[in-house]
Amino acid sequence: MKKMDPLSVTLIQTFLHWEDPVNNLEHFRRLLDRIDGRPDLILLPEMFNTGFSINPRRFAETMEGPSLGFIREQAALRNSAIMATLLIRDQGFFYNRLICVFPDGRIQTYDKRHLFRLSEEYRIIHAGNKKSLIEIKGWKLMPMICYDLRFPVWSKNTYDNGQYAYDALICLANWPESRNQVWETLLKARAIENQVFSIGVNRIGEDGHGTNHTGESLVVDAKGNILKKAASGKEAIETVFLSGQDLQIFRDSFTVGMDWDRFTLDQNEEHG
Repeated sequence: MKKMDPLSVTLIQTFLHWEDPVNNLEHFRRLLDRIDGRPDLILLPEMFNTGFSINPRRFAETMEGPSLGFIREQAALRNSAIMATLLIRDQGFFYNRLICVFPDGRIQTYDKRHLFRLSEEYRIIHAGNKKSLIEIKGWKLMPMICYDLRFPVWSKNTYDNGQYAYDALICLANWPESRNQVWETLLKARAIENQVFSIGVNRIGEDGHGTNHTGESLVVDAKGNILKKAASGKEAIETVFLSGQDLQIFRDSFTVGMDWDRFTLDQNEEHG
């Protein structure tokens, strides 16, 4: 059995300046300064530097751009891993890319797989085709971006020789107020069906499309219980401590993972 020390995770729920990277970076600098202590992981909403923009020709950056440089700087300064998403231009394509920057400068990435069909995202952004697992302090984390949360096959956990593929699902989002009930329901469902913690970080405020967001960022345990919920429509900086011991005890006592269906997934199939 692997050792999983407690994992401290800080969620930042806030408004985003519409398509204004300069002001958003300064905004997040001030918010990060308000965090007490040095959490293991800090989570920012989807497209933290622009809001949910579908204007990548103007706002996409390279992996050497200023927004990623800001995250590198802050991760090193705070000795915390930081996870966020932004528009990235890479080898002629645009991606909605999640980046996880470690204090030592290492980077892991995940490109959004499921692109939103009710906007132009699926026409403009290139879909990712690879899952990603990010390891911090013995925890294996599966990153998701907003609309990905609706697709349980993509997030399906596995159990093999006593080991689970991952321990916590992380979803960074710009999820609209009109579908808040779906947001909470899916975060609970993903936690229960995969026997993992489920963490959703959402923005607040109205975006440039006139869509309102109320946040309601959540941390859910493997039984579907809400451990933390940010106040609706309010800026919030919330820290939660995830217990690896509690997760292991529950998995050992309720061994549903041993009965999961086995299947393979063609990750190279194009989506979006």
